Amino acid sequence: MAEVTATVASTVGLHARPAALVAEAAGELDTEVTIGLPGEPAEDAMDVSSVLSLMALGAGFGQEVVLRAEGPGADEALAKIKELIETNHDA
Repeated sequence: MAEVTATVASTVGLHARPAALVAEAAGELDTEVTIGLPGEPAEDAMDVSSVLSLMALGAGFGQEVVLRAEGPGADEALAKIKELIETNHDA
């Protein structure tokens, strides 16, 4: 399983617009990507393609999150989602 850490760059955190952009991009991927907080078990991670899951995570500005994916295209999927999370969509 591939794993990367990303830092939330949007000043509102993973809420509303940033969460919708990330979830939409994840929904277009062939690889399932999950998100969780550092130190949490992988089995507790949530689906990145769900806006509600992203908002429920409660990740705020500057907070680190852990992205995981498995299978073909995992590294590319993680890179795409990481880039979106590390972009300030409020600017």
